[in-house]
Amino acid sequence: MASEEKPKQKIGFTIIKNDPTDGHKGFGIGSLSLENVTPVFIDIEEKRGFIDIGAMHAKSEVERRVKFTTNREDSEGGKPYWLVWVTIDFKEEGPYYAGVTACEMVVNKEKRRGYKILADHVNKMDKSMKRKIMVDFMDDLSKQVLAEFLKSHNQEMWDRSEQQLKDDLAVQ
Repeated sequence: MASEEKPKQKIGFTIIKNDPTDGHKGFGIGSLSLENVTPVFIDIEEKRGFIDIGAMHAKSEVERRVKFTTNREDSEGGKPYWLVWVTIDFKEEGPYYAGVTACEMVVNKEKRRGYKILADHVNKMDKSMKRKIMVDFMDDLSKQVLAEFLKSHNQEMWDRSEQQLKDDLAVQ
C-alpha cells in the first residue's frame, strides 16, 4: 500500500487566545494557555527560520528519530539550531510578539544523536509565556534570521513589540 505524499501545509502563528475562564469562575482561573505559543526553529547553517508545531511535544521534524542527551560530544558534527518560543499577546493596538526566548539544540541525524537540555527548553517556554525576552545571547547571524522571520511573518506585530526585543535582536 503506497502512501500518498501530502503537500506540506504552511503553519502560521496562533493569534487567537481562548479565555481559560470561558465565562464561568472556577477551575483553571488564571492558568496560562499554550495556544498562544509558537515554536520557531532557526537553522543556523541554512540561515532560515521555520515553524514546527511538533516541537510543543518534542516531536518536530528536527527532533524525530534522534536520541537527545546533555552531552555535547554525543552529537558532535551535528547541525546547530535555536528553538525559539514565541508568545503572542494583545495590546489595544493589536497583537504583538510578547515573549521570545531561545534554546540551543544540536542534531546529528547520521548518528541519530542530539544535544539539548530539556529543563532549559521547558523553562524558556515558561519564560516566553510569562512575556520575557531572552535572545541577547544568540549569535549575530541567528539574531538577524529571527528578526527577519518575525518581521516577514507580520511587520505590524513586530512594530508593536517591546523595544527590548528589537534591541536584543539588533546586530552592530
